[in-house]
Amino acid sequence: MKTNFQKIFLMFAAMAFIVSCNKDDDNSNTANNGIQDGDETGIDCGGSTGVTCTIDDTLEGDLSEDKTLDASITYKLSSAFVVKDGGKLTIPAGTVIKATGGTSAYIAVAQGGQIFVNGTAANPVVMTSGEASPASGNWGGLVIAGNAPTNKGTAVTSEVGSLSYGGTNTVDNSGSIRYLRVEYTGAIFTGDKEFNGVSLFGVGSGTTFEYVQSYNGSDDGIEFFGGTVSGKYLVSTNSEDDGIDFADGWQGNGENWYVTGAAKAGIEGSNNGDNGAATPMTTTSLKNLTVVGPVTEGALYFKEGGGKFNIDNFYASGVDLGIKMKSTDTDAAARIEAGDLVITNLQFADTDASLVKTDYTGTTQDFYTEGVATGAGNGAAAPDWTAGWTIGLSNSGATSENLQGDITTDVSLNASVEYFLSSALVVKDGGSLTIPAGTVIKATGGTSAYIAVAQGGQIFVNGTATNPVVMTSGETSPVPGNWGGLVLAGKAPTNKGTAVTSEVGGLSYGGNEPGDSSGSITYLRVEYTGAIFTADKEFNGVSLFGVGSGTTFEYVQSYNGSDDGIEFFGGTVTGKYLVSTNSEDDGIDFADGWQGNGENWYVTGAAKAGIEGSNNGDNGAITPLTTTSLKNITVVGPVTEGALYFKEGGGKFTIDNFYTSGINLGIKMKSTDTDAAARIEAGDLTITNIQFDTPVAGFAITDYTGANQSFYTEGTATGAGNGAAAPDWTTGWTKF
Repeated sequence: MKTNFQKIFLMFAAMAFIVSCNKDDDNSNTANNGIQDGDETGIDCGGSTGVTCTIDDTLEGDLSEDKTLDASITYKLSSAFVVKDGGKLTIPAGTVIKATGGTSAYIAVAQGGQIFVNGTAANPVVMTSGEASPASGNWGGLVIAGNAPTNKGTAVTSEVGSLSYGGTNTVDNSGSIRYLRVEYTGAIFTGDKEFNGVSLFGVGSGTTFEYVQSYNGSDDGIEFFGGTVSGKYLVSTNSEDDGIDFADGWQGNGENWYVTGAAKAGIEGSNNGDNGAATPMTTTSLKNLTVVGPVTEGALYFKEGGGKFNIDNFYASGVDLGIKMKSTDTDAAARIEAGDLVITNLQFADTDASLVKTDYTGTTQDFYTEGVATGAGNGAAAPDWTAGWTIGLSNSGATSENLQGDITTDVSLNASVEYFLSSALVVKDGGSLTIPAGTVIKATGGTSAYIAVAQGGQIFVNGTATNPVVMTSGETSPVPGNWGGLVLAGKAPTNKGTAVTSEVGGLSYGGNEPGDSSGSITYLRVEYTGAIFTADKEFNGVSLFGVGSGTTFEYVQSYNGSDDGIEFFGGTVTGKYLVSTNSEDDGIDFADGWQGNGENWYVTGAAKAGIEGSNNGDNGAITPLTTTSLKNITVVGPVTEGALYFKEGGGKFTIDNFYTSGINLGIKMKSTDTDAAARIEAGDLTITNIQFDTPVAGFAITDYTGANQSFYTEGTATGAGNGAAAPDWTTGWTKF
């Protein structure tokens, strides 16, 4: 019985073994089933199969089917590899392709073919040189040909790769390229024919093309030859021709382009080299561009008919020519004169006296507008979006920048940059300007140079006691009146009405919003302001027109200005810790129904009145009346129009702790100012604890001769803190 049992057991065991073997063969570590299975390390190879895996690491020939590369393999390219009509090449994140062979080695995608580059910020796809010592021109580059329109016609042959391109399919799809870096491209056939880093011939808008860098190429970094594809987040580094180029009726758009180290033009845009007026015309909208020079052919070269370009937020650093156009290019000139080239918010940084903003000499010179730009993100420094997948970029920004134009978005300056102002910089409705501690702005240009904040705009001056923000003269030998000053316009009430125009800056101001906010200003020093239009019209150090109480205005000094130091034209804003030094008119002035308050004011060296307060120069009794409470005030003379000039109807003033030194007149009021006299007689001017220290010969407390002589009370005052001496709170940020 035992023997029979053993036989039966052995029979079942054998059958189980056979079934097991058959099952393994079905999965097959040994079979050629075209699948990586079992413990195979490759397709039908490796593991326990006993079959050595042959790594297919060479890219060559034509691809007419679907092929996916393996990121664990470093691929070799020494000849042409062309994705043909119906073929599809997928390249996963982290894949590296090394090329040798000069003009013979390139990757191309023909009409109807597709490429999918699926890099990531952490693991880009890299196409680079396979040489031991890589150099520009080691291989061709990437060439893509599509069926989208060009003004070269249809079925045109590409200048490299000999691919047919062009057609009528605007939405043609050649695939998707994201996070790709091409290096050491640009192999040269002849002086006029060489590869670019990436060349896109008639590529359609169905194609994704973004996060692409060309590095150290011997021709253009990236070039669009017609087509409708858009390019976003593009980087060209150290190209030996142009950084990014487009031509032949390209009708795509561009966004976030960063070009550095281009030998010729930063960006070159043209229509057609054979016929500058050919259609479809190159038509594009570009925004957020940075070109870091030096360049020899301009930050932008508008060429061969140019086209229709709308460009915004363009930052150019270290260039000696902004927009280039040949004088013989009549088709490009026609586009400019037709208003087809529009550039807004163009900013020049790190430039010197040799800068030519444009060499175009035609009638239309307003096709570009200067402003404050961030460019591709960080001005001259590498944008944040380049982190991880690019090489060869510096995070050091420009050391100097020009400020001018309109600000319509949120803009922040950089304290490590020295700023120059030679014309108006205006923060418009909806825009904001943030200025960090320690920032210096140097201005030249007389009345043309000023900083203004329009209604609805905001400024944030974030100085500190040890690092104030300084707005000063850029002249070698500064003097008062070198530039305008700072002008703010708000929506708070004035007795001049609503929608009034400011006497400087041409800003609309006034309204019915007493709590309006124009931002916040702390620890600011303005110097050498007060540029003069006429004897009756000139800038102050800081002018506040209808500024609302939601605005913070404190720790502000005007130094060596040619008109008033600080002036309030109506509004409700309060001013604290204010200093006026050596103004050639009044120290601090307020008028037009100002309804704010003042605290801790220190005035020294004012040529006329220390403090001038009025209601309205046209109607001294108009409402709302200037109404204010002032405390802790110091005026150090000499002055010619009193420590306080109560003028043009005056208003309702309550003043306490008022210290004066070295003056010949305390409170001035013209005998003909009946409206101001009425206010005094009504008890609307009250001054307590006013002290007249060390008055000069001929001193008079007041020249008011009316019945009410008790509107002031003498006492012992400390004024702004230390009597005649600079208050402790001025330490570190002021200048005397």
